[in-house]
Amino acid sequence: MPFQPSEYRPRFSGGHIQTLYAWAKRRRFPRLPPPEERYFDVADDARVLAHCNWQADRTAHPTILLLHGLEGSSLAHYMCGIADKAWAAGWNVVRLNQRNCGGTESLSRGLYHSGLTHDPLFVMNELIARDGIGAIVVAGYSLGGNLTLKLAGDLGDQAPPELKAVCAVSPTMDLARCVDALERRANYPYQWNFIRNLKARMRRKAAAFPGTYSLEPLGRIWTVRAFDEAYTAPHHGFRDADDYYFRASALRVVDRIRVPALIVTAEDDPFVPAEPFRDPAVTGNPYLTVAITKHGGHCAYLEAAPADYDGYWVEREIIRFASTHLAAGLQAGPDAPSASSRTQDPSLLLRA
Repeated sequence: MPFQPSEYRPRFSGGHIQTLYAWAKRRRFPRLPPPEERYFDVADDARVLAHCNWQADRTAHPTILLLHGLEGSSLAHYMCGIADKAWAAGWNVVRLNQRNCGGTESLSRGLYHSGLTHDPLFVMNELIARDGIGAIVVAGYSLGGNLTLKLAGDLGDQAPPELKAVCAVSPTMDLARCVDALERRANYPYQWNFIRNLKARMRRKAAAFPGTYSLEPLGRIWTVRAFDEAYTAPHHGFRDADDYYFRASALRVVDRIRVPALIVTAEDDPFVPAEPFRDPAVTGNPYLTVAITKHGGHCAYLEAAPADYDGYWVEREIIRFASTHLAAGLQAGPDAPSASSRTQDPSLLLRA
């Protein structure tokens, strides 16, 4: 049977309210033990930091590899929230920082971008070869969700057998549309916050690597598109921002995914439009389960909850989906129901 998301009962009905409340609410995770720091030398000039929680016998437990969003880090509340639930369910947890994130600007000469799947692939391969991990699930939020889906699509039929499933929450799967949406007037606070953090990061990079990065363009940059035009695209060899958005978007390769994949997005997400998730490349792939909820905002999905549950619905669904696909016999295959039949109608997930 295909995976069925549990019923979602949104605590708030507005996308902005959901998004901002989840971002601002302070969370605590007393049952999650202090993490172990782990460095991965992903390239000659690049080292990334992960925060890991290992079960006593790590090889006897599955591992979830978590990828954060734009200007996030391994300490983002959703990264810790999933880690908390996964750890309690018996999983190893690896919370990966993108290059330069989480205070690691001095560890890598270069920058990160929305399609840089090299690093999570390197980490996954090292976990398999060096740590003897036999079952891995990758889960990502926003930019990390795009990375997750692009990684699975790039691998296609060549995905290692240890990769059991992938999950993407509010993924920026069509980068051009997301940047267009971010430029709407109502989304100015989000854009301002991203740009403020990106500019601060470039100043730290310039200080860590004198003479490598010019700060002259920063005075003209007020949008994510302008930042990508000035820094991201030329640094990574893209012709311009549009070329970067096209080549780095998971939508180009989502039809090639050959491991079970869960995608969760919301109709009221302020800057990730729902239309790309109804694209034939998505609906035609039987390996994908897509839940498009009416409410949920961006990377939020808070619901009313009893005292023994924190109400972060999508975090719980990630662990449910990941656990469902641990056994090889439960993995989706060519005879699985079509993706269109498994794209969840919001009315099935929402209580009026």
